Amino acid sequence: MAAALNGLTSGNWGHQVHGQDIPWLLRHWAEHRPEHPALVWEPAEGERRTWTYAELLADTLRVAAGLHARGVGREDKVLVHADNCPEMLVAWLACATVGAVAVTTNTHATASELAYFAEHTHCTTAITQPRFLDLIAESGADLRWTAVIGADDAAALPEGAVPFAELYGDADAYPGRPIEPLLPFGIMFTSGTTSRPKGVVHTHANAVWASRSGPRSIDLGPDDRYLIYLPLFHVNAQSWSMFSVLGVGATAVLMPKWSTSRFWDVVVRNGITHISLMPFAMGTLAAKDRPESKLRVGVFGMVNTMLDKMLGLKVYGAYGMTETVIHAITGKPSEHLPAKSMGRPAPGYGFKIVDRDTGEECGVGEQGELWLHGERGVQFFLEYYGNAEATEKAFEGDWFKTGDMVALGEGGNVFYRERDKDLLKVGGENVSAREVEDLILTVPGVGSVAVVGKKHDFLDEVVVAFVIRNAAAPEAAELEKAVVELCRAKLSDFKVPRAVYFVDAFPTGTLDKILKKELREMADAQPAV
Repeated sequence: MAAALNGLTSGNWGHQVHGQDIPWLLRHWAEHRPEHPALVWEPAEGERRTWTYAELLADTLRVAAGLHARGVGREDKVLVHADNCPEMLVAWLACATVGAVAVTTNTHATASELAYFAEHTHCTTAITQPRFLDLIAESGADLRWTAVIGADDAAALPEGAVPFAELYGDADAYPGRPIEPLLPFGIMFTSGTTSRPKGVVHTHANAVWASRSGPRSIDLGPDDRYLIYLPLFHVNAQSWSMFSVLGVGATAVLMPKWSTSRFWDVVVRNGITHISLMPFAMGTLAAKDRPESKLRVGVFGMVNTMLDKMLGLKVYGAYGMTETVIHAITGKPSEHLPAKSMGRPAPGYGFKIVDRDTGEECGVGEQGELWLHGERGVQFFLEYYGNAEATEKAFEGDWFKTGDMVALGEGGNVFYRERDKDLLKVGGENVSAREVEDLILTVPGVGSVAVVGKKHDFLDEVVVAFVIRNAAAPEAAELEKAVVELCRAKLSDFKVPRAVYFVDAFPTGTLDKILKKELREMADAQPAV
C-alpha cells in the first residue's frame, strides 16, 4: 500500500520513493563510499575541515540522539536560524533523521518576522548562533530550549539556552524510526504575491526526488564538487546543491557566504566543478586574471552561450522555485538549445502554458502562465503550512500554477517572458511587493503606494516605492524617512525600499489597474541607488 499523509498518497510515484528518506540517503553513501569526502567546510577564519560520508552520518546520528533525548520527535518543529556552518547543516539533517521538521529561516529577518515564522509553524525549540540570541528573545518566540552553535560556556548563556555541543549524544542510543517518504522534513518561507510569507513544506520524498533528478539535470557525478555559498535556508543551497550532492555521493564544499576575495582560492584548492550562478558572482568569474581551475558548470536560469564564453564555463539552464523543490525545466549546453530559452521540462514534470483570462492553452509564441504537472510531496511541495486556502489556490488538480509568464517556442522550448509583477527578485531573494505595500500603507501621510523593482548592477533589482501623499502628509523628506525607518524595523534588509518616489498619480490601464511596467521604467530612469 502506498504511503499516505494528510489525505495524499504517493500514487503513481510510490515506487520511486518507497523505502527511501533522508537518513536512508546518508546511510547509503556511508556504506558504499565511507571514506569519500561528503562535506568540506571553508570558513573565512578558523580551521578548514572535511567530513567523510561515514563521519557525516556519525555526527548526524549523534545530534539526532541528542534531539531525541530532549524530546524532539516526529513532526516537532525546530526553528533553525543560523548562517552557513557545518553545525547548521548537521542539525538540519539530524532533525530529518528523528522525523522533526526544520524551519530554516532567513537570517536577515527582523524580530517581528521571526516571531511570525515561529508562531505560525508552532516551533517549540530552536538552533541558532550567539549573534541571533537577542533577536530571538525580542521576537518573543515561545521555546522550550535553544541550542547555540559556537557557545562553549553554558553559564554565560541566557536561561533556556544550551551550547550546541551538548546535543551530541551517543549515536547508538538513537532508536531510529520507520521510513515514511511523505513525512515532512522542512519548512522554508517564501514571499509570494500575498502580504504574508508562506511556509513551503518539503517531504522526505521531495528530498529523494531532488537527489535523483538534480544530478542528472546538471551532469553532476560522484567525483564532482559543488561549491555552496548561498545560504542554507534557501532552496538553492538545500535542494539544488546539497541534495544533488547526496544523490550521487559527491562532495559539497560549504562557505559561510559569498566572498569575492576568497572565491578563486576556494575553487582552486577544492577542485570545484559546479556552482550555482548568481548575477553578483559573474564579475568575479569573468575576471581576466582568473586562475586555472576545474570549474566547468554554472547552474543558471536560462541557456546563454554568451555567458559560456564570458565566464569560461558551461552554463546549464535550470528553472525552479521553492515549490518545485528542484529544477523543473532544464537545458544543457550539449543539447544546443536556442539562446535565452529556459530549456525543456525535466523528466517527471508535465507542463502547459495557460491564458490567464480564458483558461485555454496557449499556442506557439503566445504568452501565458506556466503550469507544471506532478505530484504533491514528490515533484512539488506538500502544502503551504497552515494555509489551506493558498495551497488550494496554487493547484488545479495535479497542476501547479507557477505564476511565471512564459511562451512556447518551436521544438518544445520554453522562453521566460515576465514574472508575476508583484514578485521581485533582489539578489536571489524573493520579495513580495504586496507585503511591502501593506506595511507602507500604515505610515501616516501615505495615501497610496506601489512597490516595484528597479534595475541594479549587483543585485539584479532592488525595491523602490512610489507614493501618493494624502492631505495630512508631512514634507516629502520627512515622509520618506518615516517609510524607510518603519520598513527597516519590520522587514528584512533586502525588502527595504532603496528609494521613495512621490507622484501625484499612478499610470493606469483598463479598469484603473496600476501599470507597474511603466512604474519600473520610471524607476529605472532615476539615478542609481
